[in-house]
Amino acid sequence: MMSQHRYALTVEWTGNLGVGTRSYQAYSRDHVVHVSGKPSIDGSSDPAFRGDATRHNPEDLFVASLSACHMLWYLHLCSANGLVVNRYRDAASGTLSLKADGSGAFSNVTLAPEVVLAAGIDEHTRQRAIELHEAAHHMCFLANSVTFEMVVEPTVRFEDEAADTGS
Repeated sequence: MMSQHRYALTVEWTGNLGVGTRSYQAYSRDHVVHVSGKPSIDGSSDPAFRGDATRHNPEDLFVASLSACHMLWYLHLCSANGLVVNRYRDAASGTLSLKADGSGAFSNVTLAPEVVLAAGIDEHTRQRAIELHEAAHHMCFLANSVTFEMVVEPTVRFEDEAADTGS
């Protein structure tokens, strides 16, 4: 039997500058994401679409969600396989392709996780750590929900190697 989990939140537009959406320039794109029991997220649109660059935009959060989902699965799989991860950092990026009518979609997302494993582990372990990224990608709920190309380009180092590079 398949289990299901529901996620509920409220997105509230806070950008009425006094005249509503009377014109494209007359309103702010600011909004707040509320999830019960959690800190709120101040959002806006991308500055390219008249948004506030100091707030998170949906595209940032979308790429961040894909990255976080992959990371959480990866850490779980490493733990389950006896691999000790000391640090994990992902420089994720995505490309939004727009059409002439203003609509668009993400055409790709690239995850570039940098993993630092405990020192003194052999090359077989490094290879297993790299392979677990493929398994994490396969397991990630969000990666399984998108239709565009997702690429995972991991780097795996050992703690003693990381110290030599200043990481």
